[in-house]
Amino acid sequence: VQLQASGGGTVQAGGSLSLSCAASGRALSAYAMAWLRQAPGKEREFVTAISWSSGRTYSADSVKGRFTISRDFAKNTLYLQMNSLKPDDTAVYYCAVRVRYTTVVATTEGWYDYWGQGTEVTVSS
Repeated sequence: VQLQASGGGTVQAGGSLSLSCAASGRALSAYAMAWLRQAPGKEREFVTAISWSSGRTYSADSVKGRFTISRDFAKNTLYLQMNSLKPDDTAVYYCAVRVRYTTVVATTEGWYDYWGQGTEVTVSS
């Protein structure tokens, strides 16, 4: 399983960034994929997830209306469009995949099977 995240960087508050996560190997049999993040000194937290088959999305309240998760079957890629960024969004962002059978999508870290290496997002005030 390989998940390659990219697209992080530094942006001013109010700006936008787009993250990508290219999947290969067993990750191609995903039931769901997600983005989680870990801010300095904090635990990793759920950001948003998508059911790979239905496209239904789930988002944390803190990012609703600002972040959009999407996927491209042909490219086997997960995306995260982040708008109206805030300094509190500063974190390392990880993509994750669930390959074990499931009919639901969960927001807990342990529910996901494999993780990408993370890409750093810094939002300056």
